[in-house]
Amino acid sequence: MSGPRLYLLVLVALLGLTGLTIYVSYLDIGPFSAPVAFTIAATKALLVMLVFMHLKESHGVLWLAALAGFFWLGILVVLTMSDVATRGVLPIPGK
Repeated sequence: MSGPRLYLLVLVALLGLTGLTIYVSYLDIGPFSAPVAFTIAATKALLVMLVFMHLKESHGVLWLAALAGFFWLGILVVLTMSDVATRGVLPIPGK
């Protein structure tokens, strides 16, 4: 399937996932709210990458570039989370 019908189907899926994100934001699911939101966001990103960036028809170097981007994103997330997790551990003089 390709062409306008595919794009319309992806549009409906993205709008549905956005609505699901909004719905989940109002639910009180405790510590699972962030993982659920990240899962929905990753699904939307995968749809955009596969369809609009034409990754599903490509192979080789383009997939390698996409994986390198995700690897770099992972490094940034890990470094940011390690900074956030260690805040407040060091004593602050005067407090």
